Amino acid sequence: MPDPLKYNKKFDELNEEEKKLLQINKKTIADFVEQSSSISDVNYATRNAHAKTYAVAKGTFWIDPNIPESLHPFFDKEKFDLTIRFSNAQLKIKNSKKDIPAYGFAVQIKDDNGGLLANYPLVNFPLFPVNSVSTFLKLFTAVNKFYIKKWSSLMPMIIQFVKMIPSVLTGDMIRNVVKLMGKRNDFILSFDYYSIGAYRLGDQMIKIKLRPQSVDKSIGRKQKIKDSLKSYFKSNDFTADVLIQICYDLKNQPINTLNVEWKNSPFLKIGEVKIDKDSLLDSRNCNTELLSFNPFESKIFFQPVGKIQKLRDETYKVSIQTRRKINKLLHGKGA
Repeated sequence: MPDPLKYNKKFDELNEEEKKLLQINKKTIADFVEQSSSISDVNYATRNAHAKTYAVAKGTFWIDPNIPESLHPFFDKEKFDLTIRFSNAQLKIKNSKKDIPAYGFAVQIKDDNGGLLANYPLVNFPLFPVNSVSTFLKLFTAVNKFYIKKWSSLMPMIIQFVKMIPSVLTGDMIRNVVKLMGKRNDFILSFDYYSIGAYRLGDQMIKIKLRPQSVDKSIGRKQKIKDSLKSYFKSNDFTADVLIQICYDLKNQPINTLNVEWKNSPFLKIGEVKIDKDSLLDSRNCNTELLSFNPFESKIFFQPVGKIQKLRDETYKVSIQTRRKINKLLHGKGA
């Protein structure tokens, strides 16, 4: 294989129009979070994405002893402690038996002293439907306004969805949507989970994939997802392979084109995520709900790469700051 392409901050830079749209979007995020308890009919302020927590668990990241020598500086121990959050991508919490199959598997990696090394919010779909930062920000702003103002914001939201259509019609997008629909009733732990965008690994840039081992996809089909996870972890351990792809050239592994899969970069196993049975935490605890999985809180050499990814830096901060402020008022807890 050729030498990996090195990270450059130019991959992350927004233009002036995108910066202005981001400021508008941040205001709608704060407004949404401030009203989120009434939007979702709960007694706490929620996230403005992946609002619904199914479960939170403790886990372990076991490093593969055969990883390439170039990766040893980043994985210099046999294992790392994890906190893992299972969620649904919807902005509004619904108490339905079946949610749309848009799941999150957010991973927080800690050092020996409990300090944060990295956050990786993974999802069960490998692609992102929008490459244009401006289109995404206008769409996200319109969606936030729709939840706050309802019908008066419906038409702007529809217009932005229409603009998004061309980027959804790639072969990779269509194939993965069909695949997801075929698995829509499968158990949440039977899905593969992906970083979607790229992340730094030192000077290298990678994508991440989590591939479960031997999980029965038919588990819990008659249960709510939260109940199925509780039942599963009462009697089962969970193990998933951790795989990475390395960026070698932008033609085959584009950083800012998120609606196509990376090609000509084989998956490399670097370890396994393991969750032992009876490892679930109390998801009703307010401190559990206040956990942050912001990838820009990670050590600098593990942080996200790319323009769409860069948006998370600002939007996560607004969301968590507003959420903590509201929940402190509601429950007297700030962290």
